[in-house]
Amino acid sequence: MGMRKINQFCLLALLTCVVTATASAQSFRVQCPTSTITHPVPANNNSDPAYVGPTYTGTNGYGTTPAHVNGAIKCQQISGGDGYATMGDGTQTYMFSFGPLSGLADMAAGKPGTQFPSVFNGQYPGATPLRPGDPATTDDPSALGAPYNLAPFTFNGAVGLVPDVPYLVSIYDISEAGHTVTVVANAPPGLNVGDSVIISGTGVAYDGTFTVTAVNIPNLFLPSIYAFTYTNPVAGLADVLEPPAASAASTPRIDGHVDPRPIMDIGVMNGNIPAPLMAINEDDEFFLTLTNVGQIMRPDLFEQHTVHFHGYPNASAFYDGVPDASVAINIGGSFTYYYLAPDAGTYFWHCHITPPEHLQMGMVGQIYVRPRQNRATGDLYASLQQQELDLRTACNSATDILCSNPLPAVNTHFAQGQNGYTKYAYNDGDGSTRYDVEYPLQIHGFDPNFHFVGMTFNPEGFADMKDKYFLLNGRSYPDTVTDGPLATQAADGVPHFSQPLPSIINIPAGKRALLRISDLDVTEYQTLASLGIPMQVVGYNAKLLRDQAGNNMYYTTNSITLGGGESLDVILDATGYTAGSVFYLYTPNLDHLSNDAENFGGLMTEVRITN
Repeated sequence: MGMRKINQFCLLALLTCVVTATASAQSFRVQCPTSTITHPVPANNNSDPAYVGPTYTGTNGYGTTPAHVNGAIKCQQISGGDGYATMGDGTQTYMFSFGPLSGLADMAAGKPGTQFPSVFNGQYPGATPLRPGDPATTDDPSALGAPYNLAPFTFNGAVGLVPDVPYLVSIYDISEAGHTVTVVANAPPGLNVGDSVIISGTGVAYDGTFTVTAVNIPNLFLPSIYAFTYTNPVAGLADVLEPPAASAASTPRIDGHVDPRPIMDIGVMNGNIPAPLMAINEDDEFFLTLTNVGQIMRPDLFEQHTVHFHGYPNASAFYDGVPDASVAINIGGSFTYYYLAPDAGTYFWHCHITPPEHLQMGMVGQIYVRPRQNRATGDLYASLQQQELDLRTACNSATDILCSNPLPAVNTHFAQGQNGYTKYAYNDGDGSTRYDVEYPLQIHGFDPNFHFVGMTFNPEGFADMKDKYFLLNGRSYPDTVTDGPLATQAADGVPHFSQPLPSIINIPAGKRALLRISDLDVTEYQTLASLGIPMQVVGYNAKLLRDQAGNNMYYTTNSITLGGGESLDVILDATGYTAGSVFYLYTPNLDHLSNDAENFGGLMTEVRITN
């Protein structure tokens, strides 16, 4: 066996410093693991499995493996930056708001941007010379005059993801015995058996990419954790003269390392209203990365941002987004929030830094959690009984006065898939919240004077704030009945799809629609009325309307009123209505049915019965 030292400690220290300095310059990161303790098998985490029982059983913490793997891993990335929106009267309004940095194609199509790891961790395949890597505007130069021409762009992964070499270490010693080569490095390379490793800097003798055959190898120099072996098809290489430096690195991989250029290209003028839509299932593990790119229109504002899920049963204050109890993200940094989705319902989220200002300026969005019942098999009542065995979300009305989702008083024996229904607003156990299509509707309003002084470096009058524009999904009538995303030319001279979510409601004749309505207005109560199709309210503030005895407390009405920070789940049943019929969902408050107290606009959209 030949043995030869090829590094000196001074060079070793120098290389370590260089690697550290390079890594510290990278501040934007994303996190989307392919496996976790709760979802241990990567191949199973890119789809939603059927619900057959609680994930974990017992009260003594998590077991080594879940009893049943439920849900999946979901990921999303958003930015905090500038944006513009256009109102129904043509007024262009400056915002600072959240924009998408993942799921861009789905967001442009009005869908949630939440993705499985297999999609989120993909690399962007290319960019056009006009807007490098910026699908927030367009990836097809010919589409600039036709903002609905989104066909050329289909990428839904995270913006800026590039392969990283997560471990680059200096080699202290190389030895060989036949074809087995042992490498001792100055730091644990974090390799496992079967991983690929790149050896470089030794000359042709050892340079190349090899497969690790063993780790934790005893040696004469450092603890065994610092050594590994691989097989080299050529033996006797230790006799070859080697240079005085060499390094070992794992092969490039996607691990959250990003190129900041495309993130800045896209995020700095990519504010959306409403903020990016999110949708997850009960039992999902949700990783949400917030990247603060700063504001090109207000470079004097060193604004921090957070994400606060309003009313969401978050187990850890660290991820709650209230800076007193968690963290806030500075410009040039990223932070990944973690949520384990426990309870179905319609929630919303916003920035919790100076909330009256940031909500008013557009930092508001919606998230909804779909119930386990969607993934149930067989009888829904029996499925809900199975869910009661999950101690984390059990609802026993006999012992818990806050239980709002007990077993229904009457077992209807409604089965999953009965009459074609597989979607439900809640774990109702009786099929009463079934629906065919769903529409998120976010109510919001803004004060144009507040936005103007916010853009022109003037003091903002919080006490005098009064909304004069009223929006459904960031649009005022008649833009509410326009299909496709709305584009506004921003300060960079390029159209951006800043209003991606349509608010028109299409219901196939004889089918049921679920409206997920939330109010994120800062100054006003809001009322919506439905003439022609009554609204059945089944949920309030992400809770099923049911009493402790299991009786459904749903009610039918033609108008609903919400204050800021409230949500309702409403069913519109188109049974008995003829295709081609058109009804209106609008506010009876006439001053909320206009743009700045004049002309058309405000809270109104159409409900269309389709074939």
